[in-house]
Amino acid sequence: MNSLALFPVREVAVGPVVIGGRRPVALIAGPCVIESETACLEAAGFLRDLTRALGIPLVFKSSYDKANRSSLSSYRGPGIEKGLKILERVKKEYGVPVLSDIHRFEEIGEAATVLDALQVPAFLCRQTDFVLAIAGAGKVINVKKGQFLSPWDMRNIVEKIESTGNRSILLTERGASFGYHNLVTDLRGLVVMREIGYPVVFDVTHSLQLPGGLGSSSGGQREFIPALARAACAVGIDALFMEVHPRPEEALCDGPNSQPFASLKPLLEQVTAIDALVKSR
Repeated sequence: MNSLALFPVREVAVGPVVIGGRRPVALIAGPCVIESETACLEAAGFLRDLTRALGIPLVFKSSYDKANRSSLSSYRGPGIEKGLKILERVKKEYGVPVLSDIHRFEEIGEAATVLDALQVPAFLCRQTDFVLAIAGAGKVINVKKGQFLSPWDMRNIVEKIESTGNRSILLTERGASFGYHNLVTDLRGLVVMREIGYPVVFDVTHSLQLPGGLGSSSGGQREFIPALARAACAVGIDALFMEVHPRPEEALCDGPNSQPFASLKPLLEQVTAIDALVKSR
């Protein structure tokens, strides 16, 4: 089996950001959900300035609607119309590509007019018609590997996408179900998925989610973010995916597993140093 960092994969352009090949690790990051226009722009500005200073390619991610929340009362976001306007403003004002997840067939066309990358949620990655519809939009498609799938199963999903002629594909690991209310990450899966031939993304914050762990919402273990992020970059991933928030304890979605702004800079310095070492050999 080849070292992940040395195995050749396709380069995928998300707007001006190119992910894959042997390029430096990119960052896909933002608050889990759009809480307000002001908060979203604050996060985008912070991330743009930080990644520019560190020389890290950035794709901004935030959800306009989280349809897979634990309870009926959970905050889902501003909705597609308002949410896309906010993400479009992020693109124009900060010059960064944007990504969001799509949960409904009827939203694909509208979302594709703004988003640089369309994300297939983990729970929907096996829904063939939905995957084909998103792939058919002709945009970059980021597929979250379902918590119930093995890394080998992602080859079948890639074949579905390729059948539409779309080869702008990112494959994202976000942990596997391990009993109730728990996820684990098998770093071997990063190697297996990259051998399919497309860039591999490691979603470190969702991998530390405790699904439904708080009863009506999910818990999380953000204290382990640095360890897993360093480990994944040592394997040789193409992009690191993070939910970030200025005050995770106040976040309206996934606060327990979100990365605080305050400690993000030293972590990114560490992981980019590891990435540079791995990809130089």
